[in-house]
Amino acid sequence: MSADKKLSRRDLLKLAGAGSAGLVMSGLPVKVIAQDMVTIKVQTAGLGDNSLQPVADIQMARNPNVNVEWVVLTGIDHEEVAAKILALVAAGESIDVGYAATEACQLFAGQGLAAPLDDRITGDPDQDFWTDFFSDVHPSLVEAMMYEGSLYEPPRDFNAANMYFNTNVLAENGFDVPGPNWTKDDFVEIARGTTKKDDAGNTEVFGYGWTNRLWGSWMPWIFVAGGNLYTEERAPGGEWVWDGYYEGDMAAEGRGGGLRWQTPIANSSEVVEALELVVDLWKEGVTPDIGMGTGQTLTGFYATGKLTMTPAGGFWAGRLANEGMEKGDFDVQLWPAWRNQKHQFGTGGHWLSNTSNAPDEAWEFMKIEVSHEGFQSSIFFNPVIITTPARRSYSQKDAYESTGPANSDVFYDTLDEHPSTAPIPAPPWSNPMTTIFTTYTGFATSGEMEPQQALDEMQAELESLTNREGRKYYQE
Repeated sequence: MSADKKLSRRDLLKLAGAGSAGLVMSGLPVKVIAQDMVTIKVQTAGLGDNSLQPVADIQMARNPNVNVEWVVLTGIDHEEVAAKILALVAAGESIDVGYAATEACQLFAGQGLAAPLDDRITGDPDQDFWTDFFSDVHPSLVEAMMYEGSLYEPPRDFNAANMYFNTNVLAENGFDVPGPNWTKDDFVEIARGTTKKDDAGNTEVFGYGWTNRLWGSWMPWIFVAGGNLYTEERAPGGEWVWDGYYEGDMAAEGRGGGLRWQTPIANSSEVVEALELVVDLWKEGVTPDIGMGTGQTLTGFYATGKLTMTPAGGFWAGRLANEGMEKGDFDVQLWPAWRNQKHQFGTGGHWLSNTSNAPDEAWEFMKIEVSHEGFQSSIFFNPVIITTPARRSYSQKDAYESTGPANSDVFYDTLDEHPSTAPIPAPPWSNPMTTIFTTYTGFATSGEMEPQQALDEMQAELESLTNREGRKYYQE
């Protein structure tokens, strides 16, 4: 199906098998407006899960003159989807609402495709809505969705890289799920102690596994080693949100107008040590061959008892339950400490397109999605949580009762208890940056290059890319 094919609501429901009714909209005010039908086009990842239909149902019940259509774009990761959106817009096709995770937020803002939301929020007559929303969302998630002083996406969900455990494999090898203060050395002991090989030396059970991408991957080891791909800098601005909605919140102190990624440091000693750690484990057969992909790539290994540990966020709890793992078969913990216990996360939400032909209706869709009503109806959080809610009140321990894991409070505690936790580096040139990162990671984890050489060459390419692109996007 082409991305620009228009689908009516009836067509969408038929394809998705969702039936003829979405939600029972009792008690909702319905505005009868005598005007032509307004259609807003919203980017979605696919039809099968019909994931945004509840939001559309709420909006169309309130406003019968609004019709929501879907622009279907899928990809192996956020970077691939972002590339498709850019190609779509370049071909002259407009969308009204797009989705972006951290990996692409600054990309769309820097390209001028996404509209800043500051005036819409501060000028909203319903300030109680925004006071309630921001009080329920950790400030680090908000700052991650900012660019050069402005907010471009109200955060809907996030995932920090925590460590998942197959508890059955742990128990078989005499290990318990470690506590929150465990260390890199504890991790190595568990990874090696649960790896099982046959008589020929072939690994049958891997102690640890990960995939080659920007989020997750070996990036968590970079953070706890004390490194990063770029230095973390903050743009000025943002007082409108920090003083207006987070006054007195200690977690908001020192924040600015979004992060800037201007100075690559990919071959620093800390990053080299992190890569050496994971490469050594691969050489020992503790980890399987490192391929491209998402967490789904390793789900089969994990669900069948062939893998002990892997990086994942709250989204994996629902995924493992859908794979048939029962409550108690898996658990989660904070990432192990090394020089620090700084975690990496990615967050996501919808952005308002500057090409929108119906910006007010598109904005209404976005606001409904992050409202209490939107969260309560969202299939992302009901009946099983399939991604960590950005709103703290929907990420409490009982929200994971049906699937586990026992330590599910870790998901939001990663933000609340570890103030240094920060988003993955994602400048406006995140697509080519990610390609550079995964390319040289692949060279190191296939044995084509030693870690130091791979990172020296990565650093050189990131410097060239940043010098070429940086001045276009970050203000002096």
